[in-house]
Amino acid sequence: MKPTDVKNPEYFHKVVDCQFACPSHTPVPEYIRLIAAGRYTDAYMINWESNVFPGILGRTCDRPCEPACRRGRVEDKPVAICRLKRVCADFKDEIKDRLPKIPKQKNGHRVALVGAGPSSLTVARDLMPLGYEIDLYEANAKAGGFMRSQIPSFRLPEKVIDEEVGYILDMGVKTFFNKRVESLKQLLDNGYDAVFIGSGAPTGRNLKLPGYEADGGKNIRIGVEWLADVAFGHRTEAPENVIVLGGGNTAMDCCRTALRLGAKNVKVLIRTPLASMLASPWEIEDTQAEGIPIIENHNPIEYVVEDGKLVGMKFEIIVYSVDKDGREVFTPTGETDIVACDLVLLAIGQANAFPWIEKDLGIEFNNVGLALVDPVTHQSTNPRVFFGGDAAFGPRNIITAVAQGHAAALSIDMLLHGQDLHVRPDPGTNLVSQKMGIHDWSYASMVTEEERHAVPHVDLREAIHSHKMEVELGFDLETAFEEAQRCLNCDVETVFTAESCIECDACIDICPVDCLTFTENSEEAELRRKLNVPAYNLSQDLFISKNLATGRVMVKDEDMCLHCGLCAERCPTSAWDMQKFLYMVTKAGQQ
Repeated sequence: MKPTDVKNPEYFHKVVDCQFACPSHTPVPEYIRLIAAGRYTDAYMINWESNVFPGILGRTCDRPCEPACRRGRVEDKPVAICRLKRVCADFKDEIKDRLPKIPKQKNGHRVALVGAGPSSLTVARDLMPLGYEIDLYEANAKAGGFMRSQIPSFRLPEKVIDEEVGYILDMGVKTFFNKRVESLKQLLDNGYDAVFIGSGAPTGRNLKLPGYEADGGKNIRIGVEWLADVAFGHRTEAPENVIVLGGGNTAMDCCRTALRLGAKNVKVLIRTPLASMLASPWEIEDTQAEGIPIIENHNPIEYVVEDGKLVGMKFEIIVYSVDKDGREVFTPTGETDIVACDLVLLAIGQANAFPWIEKDLGIEFNNVGLALVDPVTHQSTNPRVFFGGDAAFGPRNIITAVAQGHAAALSIDMLLHGQDLHVRPDPGTNLVSQKMGIHDWSYASMVTEEERHAVPHVDLREAIHSHKMEVELGFDLETAFEEAQRCLNCDVETVFTAESCIECDACIDICPVDCLTFTENSEEAELRRKLNVPAYNLSQDLFISKNLATGRVMVKDEDMCLHCGLCAERCPTSAWDMQKFLYMVTKAGQQ
């Protein structure tokens, strides 16, 4: 194998598994160390630079960083990265003096944003400091998009949304609330240099089974629309018996909200086994903790309506399996089940709808109704129109919408400066030694044996009587410190200098996980097999040094390394050094 090019900014980025897995590439270990040091405002601002909504995401993020966390390789549970993000939001000081200054002299470019969700707000956050004039059009009375309309207040309090959305709107964004865009052509004709569409996936999927027409749609509701009614105060109570169809996070929000609005008997029914549900594991756990049953292997076949009133729903019992091609198979058993209900909430998926985009604007759509959007630049087939968030590629999550907003803002800025959108600027990176003495480092390198801490909750008997009361209390500062200490500092890299190595084997002897090997070089497959501990995780790279004096190479399995620094402490020639790697994604104006 060729020697590893550690100057490639993506090499060490991939080693920082949590940051690499985050769509917006937040420097996770960096802000966790700041939390441990009690520097909560600094930690918040590092988050804000990347993910824009630390307080919101600290409560609601889908946490792609946590399954990637290296801590999960040495014990059962990863660092509680998401809830530590909330800590810096809960305990920060005033930040307004740290926000970017907005130039009074504008740069002459006008950009329209359609929809006030996380992707559009991110575009505004990136472009306003560069002197752009931003007009934001939103069909509802407040900004926030599905963060406000679809995530219940008991998970995400309205004051948190108002605060973090307010930081962006207060930059001078011109807002048009209660203003639904009816014509993209008209918008383009208003003299905007670019239009960003971040209108989300505003419609839920309906399920028109026998009996639907007899009910008249009164008691069979699309879940996201029903949640929006609750969020904006149009609905304040639920009937006694409620069925929720669907196994995703929206279904969990629907059933838990119905319970808080007075329903006595709430059930979630799914076609798959519990293990195949799409909802996040923690959302399922919270739902079950509130006593809401999730009934498996039930396929809906009919709404039961008597005298014009919905009284139940009929299901066939099925056996779930997956065929050799990975397709789901639902096999009826011949049995049926009727479940009593007064209200059915449909949480079986969301869809996009763009009836306001005229067909003669040069925007091409695919067979599922989504615009053809470049996955890197977010530009549509009309070069002035960009898409992001759920409107671009279908329903995903907040952190993905934020990442797409950053990418689109960069593209818009490049377009309006006459640059090639596909020649993307490199990210900002650096490597800084953490050595302070022979055995002293500027960070805590000791691997603690602390287990993951559970986030405390409000007493259940109190929580289920209010759809406004936040259920999770968050970590206190003592617990936050202990949880932060569980981080393995994966961004502090073991950097090897072949010219200094005397092949004394000191690093081999001290390594607690045997991730280092002196060996003859060979092809990757053979090299992975003959390491001191064979390296079979192909998703993570091997570090290969230049040839050493004996003709051998130093090989490090990046997948196994705990970044403990013992190799660097033991090395008599400082061939190993611990160097902190910072990776910052390029944003608009930084190119």
